Amino acid sequence: MTDSTSSNSSPDGDADLPSPKPRDPAASYDFPRFAENMIADFLAIPNDHSHSRRRPAKDLNGIVEQILTKYHIGREAPEHVIRENWKAIAGSNAHYSQPVQIDPRGRLLVLVSHAVVRNELFMHRALIVEKIRKLPGCGGVREILVKAG
Repeated sequence: MTDSTSSNSSPDGDADLPSPKPRDPAASYDFPRFAENMIADFLAIPNDHSHSRRRPAKDLNGIVEQILTKYHIGREAPEHVIRENWKAIAGSNAHYSQPVQIDPRGRLLVLVSHAVVRNELFMHRALIVEKIRKLPGCGGVREILVKAG
C-alpha cells in the first residue's frame, strides 16, 4: 500500500504552515488608551486619564526649519526690505510713518504720527503698493492699512 499523505504534510494530514516569525522583545506596541488602562489596572499601576492624543515623533530638523522659515530667522523678511526702502517709497512722509508688519492677508500695516500724513498716504496707497510689490520678496503685499499711532 502506498502512503496517501504527501511529503510536506504532517502526520495528522494538515499542510505544513510556515513557522511564525520570532517577536522582537524590544519592539514597542501602540495600544489604545483604554487597553493600556486595562493593563494598568491589572498591574496595579496608575491609569492614564489625560485627554492628550498620541502622535508619531517628528524629526527635529524639520520642525526647526519650519520655525526659521515662518519667523524669517536668518532670512530677509519682506518687512525688512520695505523698511530699508521706505524713504524711497513714502517720500517726504517717511519721517512721520513706519511700516510695521504684513498680515497673512497681504496687508501692510503702517503707523503714522499725524492725521495729515495718514490722509496723504491713504490717498497715494495704490502707488505705494505698486512700489512695494516691485521690491524683491514683497510681491505678496496687496494693500496698506494706515493707522495713526
